[in-house]
Amino acid sequence: MLMQTHEARLDALRKELQRRELDGFVVPISDEHMSEYVGAYAQRLEWLTGFGGSAGSAALLADKAAIFVDGRYTSQVRDQVDGSLWEYKSVPADSMAEWLGQNAAKGARIAYDPWLHTRGWAQAAAKVLAGYDVELVEADSNPLDAVWKDQPVPSDAPVFVQDEELAGQSSADKRAKIAEWLQEMRYDATVISALDSVAWLLNIRGTDVVHTPVALSYIILNQDGTADWFIAPDKVPDDVTRQLGNAVRIRPRDGFEEALKKDYAGKRLAVDPDRTVAAVFQALEAGGAETVRAMDPAVLPKAIKNEAEIRGQRASQKRDGAAVSRFLHWLSVEAPQGRVDELSAAAKLHECRKNCGDLRDLSFDTISGSGPNGANPHYRVNEETNRQLEPNSVYLVDSGGQYPDGTTDITRTVWVGPDTPPAEVKDRFTRVLKGHIALDRQVFPAGTSGGQLDTLARQYLWMAGVDYGHGTGHGVGSFLAVHEGPQRIGKSRGGQAGTGQELFEGMILSNEPGYYKPGAFGIRIENLVLIEKRKIEGMEGEYFGFETLTFVPIDKTLVERDLLTADEREWWNLYHAKVHDLLAPQLEGEVRSWLDEACQPL
Repeated sequence: MLMQTHEARLDALRKELQRRELDGFVVPISDEHMSEYVGAYAQRLEWLTGFGGSAGSAALLADKAAIFVDGRYTSQVRDQVDGSLWEYKSVPADSMAEWLGQNAAKGARIAYDPWLHTRGWAQAAAKVLAGYDVELVEADSNPLDAVWKDQPVPSDAPVFVQDEELAGQSSADKRAKIAEWLQEMRYDATVISALDSVAWLLNIRGTDVVHTPVALSYIILNQDGTADWFIAPDKVPDDVTRQLGNAVRIRPRDGFEEALKKDYAGKRLAVDPDRTVAAVFQALEAGGAETVRAMDPAVLPKAIKNEAEIRGQRASQKRDGAAVSRFLHWLSVEAPQGRVDELSAAAKLHECRKNCGDLRDLSFDTISGSGPNGANPHYRVNEETNRQLEPNSVYLVDSGGQYPDGTTDITRTVWVGPDTPPAEVKDRFTRVLKGHIALDRQVFPAGTSGGQLDTLARQYLWMAGVDYGHGTGHGVGSFLAVHEGPQRIGKSRGGQAGTGQELFEGMILSNEPGYYKPGAFGIRIENLVLIEKRKIEGMEGEYFGFETLTFVPIDKTLVERDLLTADEREWWNLYHAKVHDLLAPQLEGEVRSWLDEACQPL
């Protein structure tokens, strides 16, 4: 009989831990590839607790349990997770290791799955726990999997070729470039386990993870440019095999750990400590290999888009912009009449995207938040939370599509009339807009990092004594992950990943400042931007700026015109003129008339 309640699941896991003579266990949202989004089989935290966010972890003991999430999920975790079973903890203020140490008995043995955590996490947690006389131990196998009786199996969907015309470079050339680096550094090989890095390196895509076109597999790339690709062989069609040629050996994915232990004795391998699980390091070292900590060599070249990828991004954005505009026109007609709720809005937007071209998937679950739901930056609507778009309310929609030539991500905030928005809403929206414009217009010297640019987007909110709790910008892949490193625009404190990364020409980032008033409304304006070279008369050194890639009208109703400077109004007018030029040829009838009005100058 399958366990239907989260209380029963928690009880079953505790009994399994007791059977294994373990006193506690840690459950992250993760898979064997340290992915942000994971396949259904790896949704262990959601199965155990009910939490459906994309970041979080849990710790449980025999008599206590806690779930740890950051500020993006403060409301969501309380809606989805039973507070009588789980304590709510906020990171980074609350430390999971500290919580375990303070609540576990002396001599307790806390288990973790080394295939779901980095070595750095395990070492740091073990050090903290040792201070409480508590031991962190590796689980021989995941105890949660032992009690998840109807756990889905990993996807068996076939992979497919990403055409070189869209990729802009052959897999052989990519492998050769990384092989040169291996030779220069005197490494025998490198382990690549991040799924988007594997897909980029081999010019393949898959459907194993929802919203991210990747396949569950690993690559070990050797100094001579050959590679061992660990993937279920049945997932590899003949056309993929022919494209890769004899230099890529296809080996069973379930043989990966054994190969690490047996094939690399005496070899020196580069392994990314942030993108590779602890078990990989342990298996290599158990087999006599030397591991050297180094960033995944595919990460930076993947982030720096080539001309073909940039052309594809512009083309996909143009189609996507028309789809979103059709949706916004529909919304302007239907919502004021009370005929739209969050679920129907998300479904209509998906329909518009499907009708615009070769949509393969959404790039993430659409954030469709009306009124107070919009105040949760990572809100995910469901039947229980679904709200009507009420007259005279704020509606936030953050969405994106996966197309063979590009990945899109856009947020628009809309006023559902018929009355004029309140002064507070217009003030906050306009401050968000001013920050968006400031970042979009900024020119910066080579060597600048995302952390150095972040304040530009927040400055006008700070002047009003308010802020937002998420980053300002993330990297975006090319028909790959919608959140792609290593670049990031955000606050630099606490060593947040990516904020110190130097920005290079060809990188794509989001520009998405926001404001959220709990229990009332949320505001965010998001476009994607491309880093390009800029020429400045008399400049000394190399300078960059942003080319805007996303073109969809921004709701003029929410703008407090008097808060904008002349330069900001000029930006608005030039942006909307470009929106009209790109989208008008794709639209007709009432939608075209709506666009004409939406793009009128301020």
